Amino acid sequence: MFARRNTSPTFGFKPLGDFRLMSRTNPTVFLNEYTYKKGTEIYGEKEPADYVYQVKIGAVRSYKLLSDGRRLIGAFHLVGDIFGSTGGGENHRFTTEAVVDTTLRLIKRQSLDLMAKEDAVLTRNLLGVTAKSLRHAEDQMLLLGRKGALERVAGFLLEMDKRLATAGAMTLPMGRHDIADHLGLTLETVSRSLSRLRRTGAISFIGYRQRDIILVNREQLRSLDLQG
Repeated sequence: MFARRNTSPTFGFKPLGDFRLMSRTNPTVFLNEYTYKKGTEIYGEKEPADYVYQVKIGAVRSYKLLSDGRRLIGAFHLVGDIFGSTGGGENHRFTTEAVVDTTLRLIKRQSLDLMAKEDAVLTRNLLGVTAKSLRHAEDQMLLLGRKGALERVAGFLLEMDKRLATAGAMTLPMGRHDIADHLGLTLETVSRSLSRLRRTGAISFIGYRQRDIILVNREQLRSLDLQG
């Protein structure tokens, strides 16, 4: 479901390759494109998983609300990431929201399933998307298993450095509250950990928001990440 949009959609027939999915023939498919304002819900937990999504611009968070009211962010979906596939389930297991103003491409899940039945290359590619999602879940479990906050924050920065793939400063789309809910820490603990990493010379900040981060000493961060 995708009714919670803030702008009129654009749509049309485009090559499946525009969705960053490999196939044998690169067929033309019908793609919707929606822009969601910051904080807008894209779909809710237990809603029908009718569409598969790809981030064109911006970032998305997937989360669950725990019984005690806490929010657990299971994953961040960044530019190019495909999400929303449930691995065979009929309903979404997480709620998703736009972290910042975000543009998504949408394709009907049923359409992908029908094409995959006739295209072994697409089938393997979809399995690869599922495997990538599972690896992210495993990495999240390992991250939460770190001994201390400093190790968790160091591991998170290294992950974002790899996924954002930018030279020089790394601009985090998410704020510290999101990072805290992703790492199972408090906002204050995340702030203290980042300040400590800056004091030790592992990272530096650009600008007052402190979302533009330079990883000055990746080896130092890796040594912390391996201590968990």
